[in-house]
Amino acid sequence: MLLTHRLFLPYVSCLFGTLTLLGVLCFHFPQQLTSQEFRAVYTTDFARGLLLFGIIATFVLGTAAVLRNQSRGVALTGLAAAPTTVLLGGTGVEIGDVEQSPYSLGLDWFVLSLFFSALVFIPLEQYLARRQTPVLRRGWRTDVTYFFMSHVLVQLILILVTAATSTVAAALAVPGVKDVVGALPGWAQFVLAVFVADLAQAVLHRTYHRVSTLWRFHAVHHSSRDLDWLAGSRVHFVETVLTRSIVLLPLLVLGFSTPVVNAYVILVGLQAVVAHANIGVSFGWLEYVLVLPRYHHWHHARHVDYWDRNYAIHLPLVDMLMGSFKLPRDGSWPEEYGVLRLETVPNGIVAQHLMPFRSDREYDDHVA
Repeated sequence: MLLTHRLFLPYVSCLFGTLTLLGVLCFHFPQQLTSQEFRAVYTTDFARGLLLFGIIATFVLGTAAVLRNQSRGVALTGLAAAPTTVLLGGTGVEIGDVEQSPYSLGLDWFVLSLFFSALVFIPLEQYLARRQTPVLRRGWRTDVTYFFMSHVLVQLILILVTAATSTVAAALAVPGVKDVVGALPGWAQFVLAVFVADLAQAVLHRTYHRVSTLWRFHAVHHSSRDLDWLAGSRVHFVETVLTRSIVLLPLLVLGFSTPVVNAYVILVGLQAVVAHANIGVSFGWLEYVLVLPRYHHWHHARHVDYWDRNYAIHLPLVDMLMGSFKLPRDGSWPEEYGVLRLETVPNGIVAQHLMPFRSDREYDDHVA
């Protein structure tokens, strides 16, 4: 049953209450707390409606949890956040013209992304799960923190990626090739962009596995002991910037249009969630065409035979070309996930971010 009957009401109430409080702060400080790129995606009326829904849902679910004596402390946390949201102005906060700023946090991106991702994938993973694990499984706090960091710092990441790629792309650009690519119809550009980006990503991904210095950064991502929609967020900040820069570079060099690049960025975000999701559905022949959960789960398997396999994030064809394709034909799934030496990766986002900069060592408080 979703979350388990004693945890669903209080924890969902707490989640909604926390998100409403963060949401009203975005209304008060849009220039500082919201991403100007993401503001163009939604309307103020939509945000107000979602905030109202969150306030009502928090009160209803939290009150029901308290009356049923289900994790009352958690439920009361949500019930405290919702009225605080109302006292801060709730849906009535006025928003004037938001000035352009060189840098702001993407708190709105975090709130909306977490809300809709949880709304879609938590039910899917409960009813279509490959492995029955609680939503609040081990390591969930660490992964939520990674999710928060990657979304709130989205503009900083964009600035760093742009700085790392724009000059190099301009120097490497070949006008004739850019003209050919630019002349292709949008759908053909998109298909080609997915292949080119996936090939670049897969080559870099294999380098992460084979170069010990880079592996210490990438080991953070592989340290998740349970895979679900949230586990894909566990990525070291250095790896995030490096991967996005390397993947974006060939798209800029070859001259793909801005709408196509933007569409690819959306795709890779969705694909990362889907590939890690705990959805145990067999897709048959489609698993040899697109990277789906079982394919990427084998890449995360704590099994020596798969440590150097399945690097693609979109197209298994890329792994076939690289000689790194491996997928059991019997439809089986991994029995265990994580790095081969569990003691080499510590628990917690701070320790994991410091880990690559320290000499190889074993930790007492590790991911096992």
